[in-house]
Amino acid sequence: MKLIARPRRPVVGPIGESSTCDAYAKVAGMDWQSESPGLWAFLESLHRGEILSGTVAAIERFGVFVALDNGPDHPMFPGVGFITIPELSWRHIGAPTDVVEVGQRVSCEFLQFDTHNAEARLSLRSLLPDPFQAFADGTVVGQTLRGTVFKVLPFGAFVDVGDGVVGLVPFKEVHGRPAAGLPEIFQVGDEMSVVVTEVERPQRRVFLSRL
Repeated sequence: MKLIARPRRPVVGPIGESSTCDAYAKVAGMDWQSESPGLWAFLESLHRGEILSGTVAAIERFGVFVALDNGPDHPMFPGVGFITIPELSWRHIGAPTDVVEVGQRVSCEFLQFDTHNAEARLSLRSLLPDPFQAFADGTVVGQTLRGTVFKVLPFGAFVDVGDGVVGLVPFKEVHGRPAAGLPEIFQVGDEMSVVVTEVERPQRRVFLSRL
């Protein structure tokens, strides 16, 4: 499967090197199929769901480059494989370095061929247990849980109920669901008891109410 992707915006910061970021400025005019036929052929040979192994070659704020064991070098980037931030972990993370470090060996699932950057989009989290599915299997509507307020927004409060599972306590009606709390009683970091009002497995959403 091919993915026609827009170029990522380079981010210069303490994570990553300027040479990696500078490479993105050169990508727009590249005809990868003719200029790097070996790389293109390798990426075209991959199949969604295939497991690839490699070494973390560089870490940027926008993701992680992986040098694949059986893949060619990339002419511009530190590795042919690339893991976006959401595909690093099922849990919320502050930075990619919370999960991986340069030189670490990783096994990932191949997701898509990014034809713009000539990269293999990878997922590290897909090979790890999904805490949301375990939560959905072991939780029933009406169950009381302890949680910590993770974020407060105008429409509701997000409460972390453990293992990275975050539920929403709506302050106003959301998709026909009634308001279940008042904004003034929620502060980030507060611990509280909440009641599970709905678990939407396909959408990976949990709705809660304040006890």
